[in-house]
Amino acid sequence: MPVELEQVATDASRGVRAAELVAAYDANERDLFGFVLAVTRDAGTAEDLVQEAFLRLVREAHAGRYPDNPRSWLYRVAVNLARTRARRRVVADRWRHLFVSRDVARSPEEEFVGRERSDTLHRALAQLSTDGRIAFLLASDGHSGEEVAALIGRSEGATRTLLWRARRDLRRHLEREGEA
Repeated sequence: MPVELEQVATDASRGVRAAELVAAYDANERDLFGFVLAVTRDAGTAEDLVQEAFLRLVREAHAGRYPDNPRSWLYRVAVNLARTRARRRVVADRWRHLFVSRDVARSPEEEFVGRERSDTLHRALAQLSTDGRIAFLLASDGHSGEEVAALIGRSEGATRTLLWRARRDLRRHLEREGEA
């Protein structure tokens, strides 16, 4: 656990012992980071979202509302944060042409992300909707349909349909790439 987060956890955990927060961090940080990284496809953003999720857990503990199941709670918060980020990015992309000069060379980070996205699977995942990608990645991470539905805030039937469509779209995209 980073020193800053441990200090915040120690200071803010009146109703919940700091050890529970540290244990929640140790038990879930790697899996949560991997999931958020797969959703956002950006390590820096994934780190920020995971850190924000854990800070929100500390705030909940401080307020005396420590969740019964911190793992599910953290995944739910991370999903909501990723959705919010995606929505904001859509709006920002809509207006980017007004602020970005096309004459500027790409940064090394942008070049790296460009090469990474050239991978067939990443391209196929990028074609899915944000909710479809989140549901697909949760399911592929071993979460049950019921858990996925609870984490993304949909009914089980709607989640099954969403997963079916995401798998179908992913399969079609991968088949097209294989024929090219």
